[in-house]
Amino acid sequence: MSNTTEKALNLLRYLPRVCISNIRDNPGAHKQARRGRGQHGGDYHGAGNKGAKARQSYTRLGYEMGNNPFYLRFPFEPYYKGHHLKRQYPPVSLLNLQKLIDTNRIDTTKPIDLVAIMNTGLFRLYPDQQHFGFQLTDEGADIFSAKINLEIQWTSEPVIAAIERAGGFVTTAYYDAQSLHAMINTKKFFERGIPIPRRMMPPPDAIEYYSNPANRGYLSDPEKISKERLVLAQKYGYTLPKLDDQILEMLKERKDPRQIFYGLHPGWVVNLTDKVILKPLDEELKEYYAS
Repeated sequence: MSNTTEKALNLLRYLPRVCISNIRDNPGAHKQARRGRGQHGGDYHGAGNKGAKARQSYTRLGYEMGNNPFYLRFPFEPYYKGHHLKRQYPPVSLLNLQKLIDTNRIDTTKPIDLVAIMNTGLFRLYPDQQHFGFQLTDEGADIFSAKINLEIQWTSEPVIAAIERAGGFVTTAYYDAQSLHAMINTKKFFERGIPIPRRMMPPPDAIEYYSNPANRGYLSDPEKISKERLVLAQKYGYTLPKLDDQILEMLKERKDPRQIFYGLHPGWVVNLTDKVILKPLDEELKEYYAS
């Protein structure tokens, strides 16, 4: 007995101290699962069952109707093609426009265009995200009563009828990205001290809209617009009011198709510091901005 105790003490004397790093399970305490080899080498092969057998136990996202996933069942989506290239027109309703007029954020004695809407500080445009102006929606068409001379980028027939029924005038006009950058923050643009750019013509797919008098396009014939105003009044069953002197006076200041700002022509430089306007004197520059 004493000999056995002595051997155990001698063994402990030379063994390392017990710690986490040298603790081990007894041999055979855990049996490692045998990985299947070959066609009949066990119930499990490789990394486990795959495919249809695995989907029988639970429903995976996209496989609700069988083994063919959803994104392979409908691989072609033509409506999505070129979506990032389409022109976008954030909405502004007639109700919002009436509220802006009632709260004196917009002056109806002057022509209302994109600059007037942006100066309210309530709407924003991002030309780098394919925003090409605002579209006027018909929400609040039944209560709209302001007499205005409005220029908007996109609108519908009921909206035009609501504005003209109240004694106003509406025009749809196109602005390219460079012009929009100048209009969304006019103070910042004028502080740069660069000439006002000329407005570009609409792309081929928009020429038809902006030259159609039924849409009140800015490229259409004014005489045809007068006829369309009467046709629209007959269609919606209201008497077309006569334009008052204030609206007629504003219509005399109608923008040129190359013009961006009212009263300011392309090529002019607005100096806010000295409060002066610099006009080009060179004949080539005059011809360039006029063409």
